[in-house]
Amino acid sequence: MVSEEFLGTAPFTDAPAVKNGLCVICKGSRNLCGRSRCPLMARFYSSRPSMPEIETKDVGGSSPPSVFVGRYGYPKVDIGPLLPQEYGDTSLLDMPERWVGRSQASIVDMRFRLVRGKYRIDAKDFRKAGRIVDSVQELALTARPVDVETNFTKKPKGRPVLDDAVQPFGPSARIEDMTVGNGRFERSLERSFYDTDMRATDAVIASYRSGTRVTEIEKAFSVGTMGTDRNRRFVPTRWSITAVDDIISKDLAERVKHFETIDKYRVYFWNQLDNRWAIVMMPCSWRFEMMEAWYPKSSWNQSSSRVDFEVDHEDYGGRTRYALMGGSYYAARLAVCEMLERERRSAGVVVMREIHPGYDIPLGVWNIRENVRTALIYDPVESDTLEGLWPHIDAYMDIGHDEWKARSELIREWRVQRRLDEFY
Repeated sequence: MVSEEFLGTAPFTDAPAVKNGLCVICKGSRNLCGRSRCPLMARFYSSRPSMPEIETKDVGGSSPPSVFVGRYGYPKVDIGPLLPQEYGDTSLLDMPERWVGRSQASIVDMRFRLVRGKYRIDAKDFRKAGRIVDSVQELALTARPVDVETNFTKKPKGRPVLDDAVQPFGPSARIEDMTVGNGRFERSLERSFYDTDMRATDAVIASYRSGTRVTEIEKAFSVGTMGTDRNRRFVPTRWSITAVDDIISKDLAERVKHFETIDKYRVYFWNQLDNRWAIVMMPCSWRFEMMEAWYPKSSWNQSSSRVDFEVDHEDYGGRTRYALMGGSYYAARLAVCEMLERERRSAGVVVMREIHPGYDIPLGVWNIRENVRTALIYDPVESDTLEGLWPHIDAYMDIGHDEWKARSELIREWRVQRRLDEFY
């Protein structure tokens, strides 16, 4: 969450914030340029109109349901509900699984209708914080939209919130009290809430296997309703998204490793939100790589001519360190592992993503997870060789195959590694 103080930043120019592609690594969250406030985040906010002021301190509406846990000052963080000033079926406002095919403008406008309540707690000792904590937990576990009444200390205001990991939302204010209507808990999340002997990792996997949506699990994970009793705590929303994607995809990958490999080379294509995707699958044991090419004037590359690249990968043994590109890596890995598990096949996978200038504000990593999921629904182009895929990739992507090959650790390894089938 960006504070109101941040929104009053000093004037800035059109010059790049930092050189050498650090912005696509930092994405406004790590202060790699050494500045206390991200210049690109300031640019995002300056280009968006201010939200209309809400004319009351008492706001009611049907929450999708949705909650938010901030990260600044951790473990002292702000928690609270997200709700629109309307009643009825608002589920679409917080269901990224249904957003594929919508324009960037429609997603942003939809999300800006959500008002955020803020209530300060200690994330590691939240039980002392009282009834608002209970209400936020109830809201996160509820399966369908539920009516929420909030009493703010002042009229909610401020710029909308934009973030590379989480979905946007609108104005905010501190709350004095909130009331959550009666709603039915999502069944698997309810089980993990009452099972205080189950580890959080096991609870996440059990909920996913029962059919609970990933975004629902992320909310429950973030509000201290999973894990053994003494280890429960609130987790910032940004962190919970990546943690859940990582937990689920790691579990899926462990199963995918033991399946037979696919028998041909494949490439899947997809284009959405001015992001172009080419997903290559090779007939070998499990390995995964994601490459992102950020074009000039896309959200995290404000240079006038330079394309900035990010690349992260893992081999059969998996990762031991956090991926440098952050949550997008784990979101894409989850989508890929889901598809391979459905087919009961293993593969070496390279996800290539071009981010063009039309993607000029951050929308969250749901964009990666849901669009990779969608890409893998369609029939791929197949070939008996990897080289047979490159003409199709060149026809679809702006960046030539030589550039992708030069940057890919997995493709380089695949071209030089001796394989068992060569000895038969």
